[in-house]
Amino acid sequence: MNKFVERSELKDIFVKVESGQRIDETECHRLFQSNDLATLGVMANCVRERKNGKRAYYILNRHINYSNLCILDCDFCAFYRRRRDAGAYEYNLPEMVAKAQAALQLGITELHIVGGLHPSFKWDYYIEMLRALQALDPRLHLKAFTAIEIKHLAWVGKRSILETLTALREAGLGSLTGGGAEIFDPAVRQVICHAKETADEWLTVHRTWHQMGGRSTCTMLIGHVETTAQRVDHLRQLRKLQDQTGGFTAFVPLAFHPENTKLARLPGPSGYDLLKTLAISRIYLDNLDHIKAYWVLMGLKLAQVSLSYGVDDLDGTIMEEKIYHMAGAQTPQQMAQVELIRTIREAGREPVQRDSLYGPVNPHLAGEAPAEPPGLNPGSAGASPASVGGGL
Repeated sequence: MNKFVERSELKDIFVKVESGQRIDETECHRLFQSNDLATLGVMANCVRERKNGKRAYYILNRHINYSNLCILDCDFCAFYRRRRDAGAYEYNLPEMVAKAQAALQLGITELHIVGGLHPSFKWDYYIEMLRALQALDPRLHLKAFTAIEIKHLAWVGKRSILETLTALREAGLGSLTGGGAEIFDPAVRQVICHAKETADEWLTVHRTWHQMGGRSTCTMLIGHVETTAQRVDHLRQLRKLQDQTGGFTAFVPLAFHPENTKLARLPGPSGYDLLKTLAISRIYLDNLDHIKAYWVLMGLKLAQVSLSYGVDDLDGTIMEEKIYHMAGAQTPQQMAQVELIRTIREAGREPVQRDSLYGPVNPHLAGEAPAEPPGLNPGSAGASPASVGGGL
């Protein structure tokens, strides 16, 4: 233990973390109350390197938000539209296929697909979408739908959650996204997403999927009306489910961005709060292997710094993303593979191109970065933080 940590108020927790012991909710709350970001970073990095060494992951992927028409009107969301609203859109199946075909030519391995709860799309739209996209390349991983979308699809298709997930998997669904978790506390949900699924419903969808052998990510939306205690309780429920199923591949803290929402009066989280939450998440969620800093929300510079605060994954090339950009994100719509690799290496990490389940695709552990795929133009690293609670 270095002299700096020996003087920290968090010394006792550091000793537990360093020895691989699990911290409890009271200790997690103490971490959130502390302003000792340096010690939090040291602890988080200890856990990170125990699990992942110097590796930092990225993926070649493309986001397709198939429609922003939605029957809900969550106060935190800048994405949803009614059919006659300015900016409302929906993609038909040929448009979805064309976007996927173009992305496949650039070497992607994953499509990330989420959208609003469409008022008129039928069950067959979703099944045919998955089948058509999977038919383009059987190796293409389809990461799609949030828990609330699954609940909506179950209602549209008049099926149980299990029957819905089974049919979607047979059509090509590879894994679930983690969006919609927001903050589990019902008092918070009443303010920011009053008509959305409950925490129990979100957890039930993911538990069911995990019990089927499926994998998913999990999220937490921060920087709105939640308290520290509500964040800790949210993390507690995620850790509990992971203890039961082991089905989460990664945890993704999401920063609320108030611009263009009904909660525009709120400031959103600071960069300091983002780094602190990422570090605490890495320390507390000892049963998850990966913590992701979604660079589209944070900007690439802050995401790069987060690689020293417990983060081991920056997500990927994205290419097209609408949910966060409609909330005011200024990050580039395309990110070059070479820029992600350079960002990781500058932080002293070893870039590893991964697949959707964290298998290495092209580890880049030595030598130069690969030639840039045509069409993936470098984006600006100097982007400002942004977010809403989207898919992931």
